Amino acid sequence: MQLPQVDNQADRDETEVGSCFVANYPPFSVWGSEHVPAAEAVLDGEPRVGVPLGLYLHIPFCRKRCRFCYFRVYTDKNASDVDVYLDALAREVALYARRPALEGRQFEFVYFGGGTPSFLSSEQLRRLIDRINEVWTWDAAQEVTFECEPGTLKKSKLQTIRDIGVTRLSLGVEHFDDQILELNGRAHKSPEIHRAYAWAREVGFPQINVDLIAGMVGETEDKWRRTVEQALAMQPESVTIYQMELPHNTVISREAKTSGAAVGIADWPTKRRWVAYAFEQFEAAGYEVSSAYTLFKPSAGGGFVYRDALWHGADLIGTGVASFSHFAGVHFQNLDGWEEYVASCVAGRLPLHRALPTTPHQALIREFILQLKTGRVDAAYFREKFGVEIAKEFDEALASLVAEGHAQLNDDAIRLTREGLLRVDMLLPRFFERAHRDIRYT
Repeated sequence: MQLPQVDNQADRDETEVGSCFVANYPPFSVWGSEHVPAAEAVLDGEPRVGVPLGLYLHIPFCRKRCRFCYFRVYTDKNASDVDVYLDALAREVALYARRPALEGRQFEFVYFGGGTPSFLSSEQLRRLIDRINEVWTWDAAQEVTFECEPGTLKKSKLQTIRDIGVTRLSLGVEHFDDQILELNGRAHKSPEIHRAYAWAREVGFPQINVDLIAGMVGETEDKWRRTVEQALAMQPESVTIYQMELPHNTVISREAKTSGAAVGIADWPTKRRWVAYAFEQFEAAGYEVSSAYTLFKPSAGGGFVYRDALWHGADLIGTGVASFSHFAGVHFQNLDGWEEYVASCVAGRLPLHRALPTTPHQALIREFILQLKTGRVDAAYFREKFGVEIAKEFDEALASLVAEGHAQLNDDAIRLTREGLLRVDMLLPRFFERAHRDIRYT
């Protein structure tokens, strides 16, 4: 998938074309093809015993492209094209299964992302899993997540998804207002949301996650409150809420740049206020805030194994066109073109495009900023793992957060205030190494 460029204007109010979301560190713009041999080298190293391992499977197909989407997706592929891609994907997984550093290791988490994984038919999904099971299984995984678009689901397909071991169904609702869904280019409407959710409950997924976006085109105070109310009524085990952003390669962004008109998205203070309202409503119903974007219900067993493992330095093998991996301290990304990706897999070569080996200090920053997104960072963890006192290592940046009212330092921990948590991505670049603070992120 593609990731947006970071805008380091921490105090801006208006939503402009660009994005502040920080997904990784160091910035993607410093990754390069010259570092691909470093990725190959760690994959040929000794098996990494004791390090959690995850698998990401990118399914890049959608019924239509949302007007705010920036991911690597395709809306023009037929069933034959899909089969070609799934064959390449299975080949890529098999290539990884044969690498020495992965020998004998089992997945602790698996994530089907997109695009729209539920775009696949039940038959296509079964064939893919049968191919993967020939070389690797996820029987030992604590969590298997599968992203879905409501309009692509039938009860029989949901049963297939459950049968392949999925434990966490992530339902891409985004909003319950049909006009807002249409304005933003979503393929589904609200009746499909409720029908799909009821089927998912009948099938019996241990965890259902509902995705929402605050501040979509056409959003109003009343419509957002009704969306929060309807999401609460569904009682999902977990909820993800993002604030609307407009990376440069979205349809809305291109139209705004061409016309010179305002993008028509609520400003950042309004979006933060809307997410704060949602957090308060869900907390009153027994949910806990677990990051700047997520809540879960402890009594129902909700959680985010995938996220927590990655934010604590787990290995991740990302498969599929344009996917990202992190392994043994080396970042790498796959080829981002369909033809090049497929050709590489068919030829028996890992489809690596660019990479970056991280220094110990960069690995420290990466885990620190990602864990800061949870709103709380324990100094003892970094003391034990990195031998570093984070209060001293990041003294200047932390002092600025405290002075701005965005953080508190006490009990050997750093805690963000609610306001700090809601704007955390805008605060993170101050923790970057100086050479990375004012450069393009992607």
